[in-house]
Amino acid sequence: MEQKNISQYKLLKSGIDNRTLDSLKKGKNITMLTLNKLCNILECTPNDIVTFK
Repeated sequence: MEQKNISQYKLLKSGIDNRTLDSLKKGKNITMLTLNKLCNILECTPNDIVTFK
């Protein structure tokens, strides 16, 4: 988000809800739908957002 200059407000306006933002901040799981939305908003791929442990 920082590299793309995208704020939390923009994510909220783009369809990411508060509960999902909270999950992201806390490193919790997100759905594939959310991942897809984030990739579209940030113009990136899932590999740019997630890591598998």
